[in-house]
Amino acid sequence: MQETAERLRNGGKRIGLIPTMGFLHDGHLSLVRRAREHSVDCIVMSLFVNPTQFSPDEDFHRYPRDFERDKNLASGAGVDILFFPSLEEIYPKRFLTAVSVDTITTVLEGKIRPTHFRGVTTIVAKLFHLTKPHVAVFGQKDAQQAVVIQQMVRDLNFDTQIIVAPIVREADGLAMSSRNVYLSPEERNESTVLYRSLCLAQQLIAAGERDSETVRTAMNNLIAQMPHTQIDYISPADALTLEDRPLLETGNRILISLAVRFTATRLIDNCLLTI
Repeated sequence: MQETAERLRNGGKRIGLIPTMGFLHDGHLSLVRRAREHSVDCIVMSLFVNPTQFSPDEDFHRYPRDFERDKNLASGAGVDILFFPSLEEIYPKRFLTAVSVDTITTVLEGKIRPTHFRGVTTIVAKLFHLTKPHVAVFGQKDAQQAVVIQQMVRDLNFDTQIIVAPIVREADGLAMSSRNVYLSPEERNESTVLYRSLCLAQQLIAAGERDSETVRTAMNNLIAQMPHTQIDYISPADALTLEDRPLLETGNRILISLAVRFTATRLIDNCLLTI
């Protein structure tokens, strides 16, 4: 892949990268359209379920995989190169190096999953070196990941522009995710509460509420009505530093994010607000 990418770059082609773990859905495919909007000549989509971003008690081995389905969807969406590396290609024997971003990886997802972002930043750094993209497109659903990758790119001087594309939702508001297939019919019905809680937060803030604990409590009470839910966190935070904001002051860019378990299935969602 590295030689192909170098040849494309040397030939004056603009490369766009869409990193995924596969089991594609319309949210992934929307990233292809977003990449084309940035004058990309060649779109590379990676399919790699990255073991280093899963903790031992998470779903690495049962994470959904369907290469033939992904290949057909990617081709139909206009992907030029599907990069499907083996585990040995990414993590050869005696692999000893990792990329870490401090501070912003210790809150929210990082607090619940302390090894997660070290795995994310390491694999993304490797993909950048292997595919040499001018542009890389990530989804807003993984909001903290996008912030962390942007920080890594700035700090390590990667020659890659990071584009963050809007969340793509089902008709009832649930954010599209490969893990949605884990939900039972009852849990799937309950899962719409995530989007409804974010809408409630936006309504409260639009009506003048500025106390983040009041917003958090209202969201918590709504979600807790669903019998299969367990809340990991609800966070109104600064959209850049990811620090919790006790007071939501006018002029601030706020990320309201949450993680909720529906029995064994853990889902995340968020919204961005400028107050």
